[in-house]
Amino acid sequence: MSKYLIREIEPHELSILEEMLYEAIFQPDENNILPKDVIKQPEISVYIEHWGKLDDLCLVVDVDGKIIGAVWTRILAGKTKGYGNIDDQTPEFAISLLKEYRKKGIGTDLMTKMINKLKEHGYKQTSLSVAKDNYAVKMYKNLGFEVIAEKENDYLMLLKLN
Repeated sequence: MSKYLIREIEPHELSILEEMLYEAIFQPDENNILPKDVIKQPEISVYIEHWGKLDDLCLVVDVDGKIIGAVWTRILAGKTKGYGNIDDQTPEFAISLLKEYRKKGIGTDLMTKMINKLKEHGYKQTSLSVAKDNYAVKMYKNLGFEVIAEKENDYLMLLKLN
């Protein structure tokens, strides 16, 4: 695998967030893939629409000039809340890697860099929602996230940053 660079997203690259948002959706059944326009649903589009608010942070993974993954956080406490919403002070994670780059440690590197960035910005905690059968649950636990609520198919996880 080529070396990869984790860096902040550039303004001209923001359109990649649509692809990354779609890739972030856990789809365990490869024979029953959701259509790409699923990201237009309000409870999903809220993760990227009107990007560039004060609390929006995004890092991308660049391999030879191609973005192959992203991690982004934003506070999703408005009318349409994020699946991992805790309150109006806690940024919520979204992470995505193109399929061929998964399970290689890149996600852990991405998450670690974003956790450090959140600490630099003075956040006290961060959250995420993850499907119970998503292999990434183990990575989140290894990074220090704890399950604070259990829904039918998902975990609500929290990481204290101080």
